[in-house]
Amino acid sequence: MRKLSVAALSVFIVLLLSMPVLAEKPLTPERLEGAAVVTTEWVKANYGKVGIYDVRKKAEYVEAHIKGAISIPYKEKSAKSADFDASMDKLKISKFPADKNSPIVVHCNGPRCWKSYKAAVLLVRAGYKNVKWYRDGIPDWVAKGNPVE
Repeated sequence: MRKLSVAALSVFIVLLLSMPVLAEKPLTPERLEGAAVVTTEWVKANYGKVGIYDVRKKAEYVEAHIKGAISIPYKEKSAKSADFDASMDKLKISKFPADKNSPIVVHCNGPRCWKSYKAAVLLVRAGYKNVKWYRDGIPDWVAKGNPVE
């Protein structure tokens, strides 16, 4: 009986300590001033006409990405909130098209992934005029049977 109690207590402690890890990440905002929020259907309909930029970690991109998407990882250290401190993060804006009127789609791992939201904010702040934020990102793209490489 004592062994069972120790084991149960150990499991309880591990679960208690991992609670913050198990907590769901907050959802990104549904809108973004200065950018258009686009759907999977929009991205598919405009595929080949817009630049698609994957801002997830390079390893995630290598594992699977929207066919033809360009990897520009967003290095995130700031809080997952709409009023994030961009000075804590890194995004190589110079890797995006020089023409600030070019249509740009940024995406990551869906509505709980803040990297594409933050990248879109930084692109708008940098003067890009045709920013599309694909909020649902690659999980929705894959779920709807679209091609990845």
